[in-house]
This record gives sequence, C-alpha cells and structure tokens, in this order.
Amino acid sequence: MPAIQPPLGVKTQAALPVRVPLVTQPMGVLASLRAARTNLLSIIPDIATRQPMVSGRTGKRWHMVMDPAALRRILLEKLDDYPKSDVTKNLLRPAIGESLFIAEGAHWRWQRRATAPAFSHRNVSNLAPVMTEAAGRTLDRLQAQQGRAVNMYDEMVATTFDVISEVTFSDDQGIDRGAVHDAIEQYIAEAGKVSLFDLFGLPDWVPRPGRLISGKAMKDTKSLADRAIEARAARQSTGVPDLLDLLLAGEDPDTGRRMNTAEMRDNLLTFIVAGHETTALALSWSLYLCAFDPAVQDEARAEAQRVLGGRTGFEADHIPKLGLIRRIVDEALRLYPPAALVSRTARQADELCGREIRPGDTVMVPIYALHRHHQLWEDPDAFRPDRWGDGGKIDRYAYLPFGDGPRICIGASFALQEAVLILATLLARFRFTSVKGRAPDPVMILTLRPEGGVWLEAEPV
Repeated sequence: MPAIQPPLGVKTQAALPVRVPLVTQPMGVLASLRAARTNLLSIIPDIATRQPMVSGRTGKRWHMVMDPAALRRILLEKLDDYPKSDVTKNLLRPAIGESLFIAEGAHWRWQRRATAPAFSHRNVSNLAPVMTEAAGRTLDRLQAQQGRAVNMYDEMVATTFDVISEVTFSDDQGIDRGAVHDAIEQYIAEAGKVSLFDLFGLPDWVPRPGRLISGKAMKDTKSLADRAIEARAARQSTGVPDLLDLLLAGEDPDTGRRMNTAEMRDNLLTFIVAGHETTALALSWSLYLCAFDPAVQDEARAEAQRVLGGRTGFEADHIPKLGLIRRIVDEALRLYPPAALVSRTARQADELCGREIRPGDTVMVPIYALHRHHQLWEDPDAFRPDRWGDGGKIDRYAYLPFGDGPRICIGASFALQEAVLILATLLARFRFTSVKGRAPDPVMILTLRPEGGVWLEAEPV
C-alpha cells in the first residue's frame, strides 16, 4: 500500500511528510496476512489514532492499546504479565537466541544487570570519537558524489554499521564485517516476514520457509562471532574499551554470573542489529524531514556550524548545545519510530480501558498510531520539531520510540548520541534537497524503513 505523498513543489502549511494510509475497513485472516507481509503497519485501523483501544479477532483475540495509562500498566506495572508475543520470539529467536531482547523473567534480569554498565553515560561518551570519525568518512563519500542524487538511507546504513562494527570489533582485523552485515540484512529481509504459522501461533520448531533460506548465512555469522569473542577473551585489549571488552568484563552484580560464549554472541548480535539499524533509520528519516522543510534545515545548519566553530569534529560535550538537531531527531522518531508496532501476549486475566483481557490474548502497541494520536498530539501528522521545545507537557507513555519501563532499550543513549553527532556533522557541511518524484514509502517488516530509499541531492555549503 503506497504512502500518502505531500504535494510536489512549493510547500505550504497544509503539506505533510509521507505517511502510511491506515485501513478503514475490517480485514480477515488472509487479507491481514497479505497486508502484514507487505507492510505490517497496513493492518492498523485508522480509528486507532482516535480511540484509546481497539479490539478484534484474526485467528485469535487481539487488542491495540494507545491509552498512556494502559501502556504504563503493560510496560511497567504488570511487566511480567505481558511478555513479548510468540510471533516476536519466533521471528527473532533463530538470529539472536535467548538474548536480552527475547528473554523473560529471571533470565532477562540477570543479563540486563550484567550488560547495563557497558551502556553507562561515561562509556557511551567515550565512544563519541568513533561516531564522528564515521561521519567524517561519510562526508568524503558525499563529496565524491557531487552532482548526483544520493540514497541517504544506504549511506546511513553504511555509516552506522561502520560505527557499530568499530565499537564491537575494533581490535579484530580478521573479522569480515561485510559478511556479518550481509547475513543480518538477508535474515531481516527473508525471515522477518510474518508467516501464516506465526499468525496462528504454531510453535517455532515448525519450519518457516523464509527462515530456512537465510539460516546458513546466520549460522556462519554466529560461528564468526563466537571466534571473535573467544579470541578477544584470550588476549589483553589496549586503549579505550570497546563494546566487546565491556561485555566480556560484565557480570551480574548480585550473583557474579558472567555470560558464556553463546550468551555473549546472542547479545552481541542483538546490539549489532539494533545498534545500527535503528540509528540508520532515525538519521534517514531526519534527513528526509530536513529536505522536506528547508527552513528548519537552515536553522539546524546554523546551530551546527556555530557549535562546531573552528573545530574539525563534534564531541560528546557538544550535544547539549545541539538542541534543535536533537529535536529534529526526536520528531523523526515520533513520525517514523523504528519499532513502529510491538506485541505482547497476556499471561494473566486483566482489564485495560475497561475491557476484558484474557490469558493468551495478543496485546499490541501500535507505536506508529500512538505517536500520531489526535487526542495526544497537536497536528499529529505534521513535522514540528518545535513541539519538543515549547514547554508543553508530553505524556511519558505517549512517546515510546525506545519502549519504556524496565525493558526500555538499553542502547537508547548510544543511539541518540550517535544520531545527533552524525546529523550535526552532515548538516554543517552539506545542504540536502529532495529529488522530485522520489519520496520514500514508509514500510514496516521488522522495522519502519523508507522503501525505495531516501534520495536527496547533497550540495556542499
């Protein structure tokens, strides 16, 4: 289903950035499956942007929840009663095992305690030079492509994978980083599509054809990661510790338990996938929005150049001074959240928004609809980075690009620092303009990607 496009030519206040046309009629099982395999967001009813909760049955009972108080109950107050759905686990377990993203209960808690120090403010700040150096290499690539339209989505994927591979495998010259990236991309493209077996809740030992296709590449990547972990553990690293060093040093402060190689590998692959995919998307959509609104882009460029001054690159302590650029990233994450729809399975009987929840019900959080809800946001489909700086109060559970509660994304501060530093670097040196007729199409399989790419012209300033 194609995105709704804004008018071409001179933009007016009525022009809106691209968005997904949400459905207005109920869909059956097969129609839902076809829609979900093409664009998962196309199963969200438009009424979800105007009601606190929408319920139905497609093979099994489901509920979409957009009410902040109910979301607080799901994500914080009753966390253990709403574990990640079987569909989510079936999609991701072959790639990342029982890592932080999938694990539940005590197994999740000890892993979270062991890995949390790696993402402390100090450790994340120490990685800022890696981020700005990767942004500098992107500037060089853009300089070499002057006069041609550039797919900035591809560029941002390359940039953020450059960052995550460097902070993961900085000392390991023998690692084929390209092979790791290709295997992950192949798995997401082929195995991430919702299967009819998933929709009906069949166990994950029942083979899914798409996941069989991509299985060998993922198996080879796991073996490669195992070798890297074992080789690093056998020698002494020097310099600023990277993510792999920090994970190897991590232990549960309550029990002293450390991760074995398989546990380390599954979490490492989780961080590699999440650590570059989500930030690449935030940057791609931010650049699209800057090209969509040249006035905002010009103001952000002036801010970046003022903060940069005569320096060669940004540092972590510059981030508080890059307020508008941070607001652009926040607004991009509101309009195009990478994890735009997440689901849970109710374990206990409950009540949400006055409606009965039965054990086994699927409870979905359509973050895309939540972020565009007419009762929670003014001009919900409009690009307005100023909404983040006007002193208005935004309900904590109306904005969930990284989730919330105990299971909030452990790498949120890493992703935000990376996005702000890279976007500031790009805007300080280039002016980005849209390419007529090549607007991106927001499509979600596992994440909300700009289908067709983000094609922009990049002109040095």
